[in-house]
Amino acid sequence: MAPPGPGERPDPAVVQDAAGTFGLLAATVRVELVWLLAQEERDVGTLAELTGQSVATVSHHLGKLRLAGLVSARRDGKRQIYAVDDPHVVDLVRGAVAHHEELRQTPPARRRRRGA
Repeated sequence: MAPPGPGERPDPAVVQDAAGTFGLLAATVRVELVWLLAQEERDVGTLAELTGQSVATVSHHLGKLRLAGLVSARRDGKRQIYAVDDPHVVDLVRGAVAHHEELRQTPPARRRRRGA
């Protein structure tokens, strides 16, 4: 299905689903996990080390991302290896990070003129 064109409104259920995705990504650690998993598959221990979080915390957040269908896990011996399942979410995260990197480099006076 194509996204709505200019002047058209998206289906309310789709808007609600989109808001749910943004809500899920409202946790800093989840954005970081998606960012890291977009680069390559990783296990929970590696993700914990890279994020500075405990294994339990990372496992909790991966569980939420997995339930939402944003990441998947596969068994590799005794380890679970996680990967991003939704390339659109990767685009959202990369776009948001790029946007905020640009904002940090833009003087506040210029940001106001641009509508940021």
